[in-house]
Formats: sequence, C-alpha cells, structure tokens
Amino acid sequence: MNRKIYGKIAYNTFAWLIGLIWIIPFIGLLMTAVRPMDELLHGWWNLKVLHLTFRNFINAWHNPNVPLSQGTMNSLIVAIPATVIPILIATMAGYGFSRYRFPAKKSLFILIVLMLALPQQMIAVPIFKIMNKLGLIDNYLGLIIVHTAWGLPWITFFMRNFFTTLPPSVEEAARIDGASDTRIFFSIALPIATPAIVSAAALQFTWVWSDFFLALILMYSPNKLLATQRIPLMRGVYFVNWGLLSAAAILLMIVPILVYTLLQKYYVKGMIGWSSK
Repeated sequence: MNRKIYGKIAYNTFAWLIGLIWIIPFIGLLMTAVRPMDELLHGWWNLKVLHLTFRNFINAWHNPNVPLSQGTMNSLIVAIPATVIPILIATMAGYGFSRYRFPAKKSLFILIVLMLALPQQMIAVPIFKIMNKLGLIDNYLGLIIVHTAWGLPWITFFMRNFFTTLPPSVEEAARIDGASDTRIFFSIALPIATPAIVSAAALQFTWVWSDFFLALILMYSPNKLLATQRIPLMRGVYFVNWGLLSAAAILLMIVPILVYTLLQKYYVKGMIGWSSK
C-alpha cells in the first residue's frame, strides 16, 4: 500500500516538474510583455524591481503601422471558412471511405495518406503560380482555397478512422426502415461524430490561425496582412521592442486558447479518431 502511495507521489511530482519546465518559456514571454524594457536588461527572472503594465498590449493592438486589431479580423476572415469548408467536405469523404465500396478506394486512400507527408515548402512555387493564374494573389479567397485543400487529406483520414470505430448496426436498421443514405448520414452519423468533428475543427482552426508561410506567399497588401504577418513588422529597424513583440504574441495566442477552452469537453472524446481498427 505504501509503495503505491509513494509511486503516485513520485509520478505526480515528475508530472508537475515536466509541466513547470514546459511552461517556463511562456512565463518568460508573459513577464517580458508586462514589464518596462529597462527592467528586462538583467533578465525577466530578476524581480528586485517589478512594475507591471499593460501598455505593450495596448500598443500592439493599436499599433500605428500594423495594428493587431485589424490583423485579427483578417485572420478570422480566413480561418473560419478555411475550417468550416474542409470539415464539411472531409466528413462526408471520411464517412464514404468507412462505409462504402467503390473502384480505386484503396488507391485513393493511400494517396490521401501520402499527401499528409507533403511539406508546404515543396509546393510553394506551384501554389503561387496557380493562384497567380487564377488572379487570387493577395486575395483572401485564394488563401482560403489553399488552406481548405491542405486540410482535406488529414481531416478525411481523421474522420474515416473515427467512423470505422462506430458499429454500423444503427445505420443498417435505419436503412431497413427505408431511410436514404443522405438521411442516414445527416440524421445519424453526423450527430454521433460531433466529438470528432469538433476535435478536427479545433486543430484545423489553430493551424490556419497560426499559419505564416502560406500567408507570406499569397498576401501582400498592408491592410490585408494577417495577424501572424504583422508581428514581425513590429520589430523595427534600429530598435527591437521585445515587450511589444511578446505582448503581440500573447494576443495572437488568446484566440486558439479560447477555442480549445470552449471545446475541450468534446476534444478528448474526439481524439479516438486517430486510432484505427
């Protein structure tokens, strides 16, 4: 009995230690954001003189050159449709892969899995050329299309694995009662898959929100720049205000943190979609 208690104490102590080590960089970022620059010259961990201020957050949000407020709205314009559209398409595709037989099904699924390993840097030039020919450079629609195409393979894989874990008995009973495939999908399969859909949506939204590379390729107008593109522009030429940059980074993190906080009760349930029979 004592051995089990000591084991739990050791396990929890180790877990708290790992958590503390993991959160130290964020503590440094936060302390840099809420303290004047002259107090950081000897390190953010030096607390001999401590004056907390939110001026850096205000200056980042209302920056005269690249306001993060406008960048946040631009990021939402891209992130919301670039999350909803691939979720709708990939959920139907994943259901089809898990329930139906059709020609070249195995080959198509292998192709989807292979696309998961494709790095963005490899297709940067083709993406730019295609969007340029379509007249979608410096256009939110072009960026939404690219993020949608990039999210479809992994969400399809995710949802296919989730639907594979569900017994088809309820769907078969509904089919015997005369329900169509469309009715079965929207009335039975889709509500059951809510945890997986929410989990995939949280991940897709976070990845689109945090994207810098694709936005850097496709967006150029100063008033259209996304939030991630604006933070480097706050750096300055002759002076780097680390407090301002840290505050901007924290403001950028707030939105995905809120998303995970609101959806956390579905998120853990939905992660079963990563396991496959």
